[in-house]
Amino acid sequence: MSRAFVREDADEYEPPGNFGLPPRNDPSFESAAALVLLEAAREGRTQSAEQATGFRWGDPHLFEHVRKHLAKAEALPEAEQDRRFIQLARRFLSAG
Repeated sequence: MSRAFVREDADEYEPPGNFGLPPRNDPSFESAAALVLLEAAREGRTQSAEQATGFRWGDPHLFEHVRKHLAKAEALPEAEQDRRFIQLARRFLSAG
């Protein structure tokens, strides 16, 4: 698995962030976890997001949710698209 989105200088423990995730038994948890992993990767906080969600970067279990987030991002008019988000979602899918 690629650790390309983890800050290289993060030698010390990074506690899980407060990502506003719903409870784990909530039906929307996996979709929210996928979104948290993608957004955290943009900030170099993949490790923290993995700890908070319990999922690893590229986890095939989240592919369906990542695909939905990707499709939603790509459906926006080109001027409004978040190209970095789209790139990260594609990398997530190729990492699995």
